Amino acid sequence: MNTCRPGDVPEPAFEQPWHAQAFALTVHLNENGRFTWPEWVSRFSATLARHGVSRDLNGGDDYFAAWLETLEAILAEDGAAPASEVESTREGWEKAYLETPHGHPVVLRDA
Repeated sequence: MNTCRPGDVPEPAFEQPWHAQAFALTVHLNENGRFTWPEWVSRFSATLARHGVSRDLNGGDDYFAAWLETLEAILAEDGAAPASEVESTREGWEKAYLETPHGHPVVLRDA
């Protein structure tokens, strides 16, 4: 039985755009053979356990921070995205964000 009424707007599947992007990138890498889904589940579960997550997560920032940490670790291990490069890029984006006037696009400049 469909309980939706005309004009109802479904809730978004992800709280933040970056959650959807991290999810989509992970699925893409899995589909292209970077890792198997059972490998992903094992690694992601270990990350959650290491963080002491003992409660249900709602798919918010805490969940996707652990998701991103897992993805970064996998890509660092195979050399696709070394941790030092990831950190340097993260710092560059933070600096660019903090230096950008409100309402202007954030642009990452070459180092």
